[in-house]
Amino acid sequence: MLRQYELVERVKAYAPDADEQMLNRAYVYTVQKHGSQKRASGDPYFSHPVEVAGLMTELKLDQDTIITALLHDTVEDTLATIDEVEKLFGPDVARMVDGVTKLSKIEAMSEKERAAENLRKFLLAMSEDLRVLLVKLADRLHNMRTLHYIKSEDKRRRIAKETMDIYAPLAERVGMYEYMREMQLLAFQQLEPEAYATITGRLAQIRSQDHGQVDAIALSISQALTEAGVKCKVWGREKHPYSIWRKMAERHVNFDQITDIMAFRVLVGNVEDCYRAIGVLHTTWQALPGRFKDYISTPKVNGYQSLHTSMIYEKAMRMEVQIRTWDMHETNEYGLAAHWSYKQGGVVPDTQVGWLRDLVEVLEASNDPEELLENTRMAIYQDRIFAFTPKGKLFQLPKGATPIDFAYAVHSDLGSMAVGAKLNGRHVPLRTALSNGDVVEIIKNRSASPQLAWLGFCVTGKARAAIRRAVRIKERSELAAIGRKLFDEIIERLPTKVGKKATAEAVKRLGLKNEDELMAAIGTAKLDDRQVMEALVPGSARDLPEPEAWPKQERAISIKGLTPGMAFHLAECCHPVPGDRIVGLRKPGVGVEVHSIACDVLIEGGDHDWIDLSWGDRSVGAVGRLRCILYNRPGTLAEVTGIFAANKANITQLQNVHRDELFGTYEVDLEVTDLAHLTRIVSSLRASDAVSQADRL
Repeated sequence: MLRQYELVERVKAYAPDADEQMLNRAYVYTVQKHGSQKRASGDPYFSHPVEVAGLMTELKLDQDTIITALLHDTVEDTLATIDEVEKLFGPDVARMVDGVTKLSKIEAMSEKERAAENLRKFLLAMSEDLRVLLVKLADRLHNMRTLHYIKSEDKRRRIAKETMDIYAPLAERVGMYEYMREMQLLAFQQLEPEAYATITGRLAQIRSQDHGQVDAIALSISQALTEAGVKCKVWGREKHPYSIWRKMAERHVNFDQITDIMAFRVLVGNVEDCYRAIGVLHTTWQALPGRFKDYISTPKVNGYQSLHTSMIYEKAMRMEVQIRTWDMHETNEYGLAAHWSYKQGGVVPDTQVGWLRDLVEVLEASNDPEELLENTRMAIYQDRIFAFTPKGKLFQLPKGATPIDFAYAVHSDLGSMAVGAKLNGRHVPLRTALSNGDVVEIIKNRSASPQLAWLGFCVTGKARAAIRRAVRIKERSELAAIGRKLFDEIIERLPTKVGKKATAEAVKRLGLKNEDELMAAIGTAKLDDRQVMEALVPGSARDLPEPEAWPKQERAISIKGLTPGMAFHLAECCHPVPGDRIVGLRKPGVGVEVHSIACDVLIEGGDHDWIDLSWGDRSVGAVGRLRCILYNRPGTLAEVTGIFAANKANITQLQNVHRDELFGTYEVDLEVTDLAHLTRIVSSLRASDAVSQADRL
């Protein structure tokens, strides 16, 4: 742990004008307030904020940020108050401490309403002062470094998942790749311990058998560039273990099939040397088609700049090379923090905060906790493509984005009025996926409105939130109209005429806010005729028969978005499980067929009505289907069924669909709790020596 004088010396080293007395006072304040509190490791609790402040000094952040780091847990975990902090350390520090205190509450992820509300506060505080996010990221990083001291496995996994879902993507979005990589590694170790052990073991094995090959390749690159007059520094590094695991999962390959385990980084003096270097490398070694990316002329949304290429080295070995200047390297590793350092004066490029404006729009448009969490996660994840308006304005969007996503990125009103699109001058369907460099023209109609079916193919949180809000408003209007019609029929059956006063009294008796809410409740069948009649004229429904109860859905799975009692079944074509994004197809005489959003049946289209659905609280008995290709030798099937048993998955059907001398192909239906459960099973299968290939169908 940093001592008081060491922390002050660190700050004074890059900020000679910093207020030494104020820094000392903040250090003493946090030690006194946390007093005898202990961490899970047994260390004094104040060691944590001191270490977080130490991380801030490594980024050369300003004095107020260092003090905020020292005090960030005092209001939440001690008797300190925001007013006291403001009196002692000023309004800026008090505001940031308050922001970080609100951020800390997001960690109660088990209660979705609370998690969503605190996520809302998180994003708003971050949008007001991005230094709040820097302190929170350092706080989370230090907590992850000491996570192994927590005895409860469930708590460790919850914190690790939250880090993987929220904080690591946020670190990436502000360009702090060093923080992102370490968070992902530590979270990966907790969430997938077997995969972590396997991959790190294989990497250690490669290092032991390397015999200086990586250094030799780095030297070859350096010599080629030096001979061409390009001054540079070159070094090789292993791919991140989590990055390797994700690539194995996405490409459905095993470790031995990953050909670019090692990557090389080239640092040069200026931008011109970056392009000279790429020319030298491409004329010395064969470049792989489609693997060159220029993030210098078109930076990522978080400000990341670099040239990326992949080439064939000797003996058909692939090597990935990144080329950048020294300034780019500093910004790429520490992103937003690099711009907040003393030497930069806290000037942050607009490209790094523009995405926050989209997040604030998502906050305003999201209706319920699940929707907010989903849309926010979609907004902060990062794989990007670049598309242009006809006038040349650049927009960055997630991979898989469509013209609808592009329209909402330009302006919410343009998205709402979209009726068609042109890509590079050619008319295309609105569901068409955009490619890098596309010029997108949106065809609009002022009388148009967003369609529910768009949710089946749009991918940005901003677009989905806006579409859902527009559809909700439209549905609410339609349901209110239905409710008004039913209300008029109800009052005709009453023994006496009723007016506005009786209606207002009925609203009060039913505990509703206003007449519009009453009409919506009637239209959605939340209130039956008897309840409305009794509320309008007490005693008027005494002789009416009791209404029939809704038929109970005799299922272990519940679906949100269906009218009570509506029959549904999970589609056999795609076998959706909780965690998949789902929609319903309303089919006459059959009920609602629930499909995964990626199902080919949806892609092919049809005349059936789409219903936007989500999973309910009950999720027992969902069936996922896998295809497993096993080596044709004794015991392989037994080993695979053992994997199912170890992962607590019940086999409902197992079929051998093909068999030859070397392999046997099986399709198996498994009862699983959710998508994460099914994904863990697939990962376990791929790690087994008995399995050649395992995929979800």
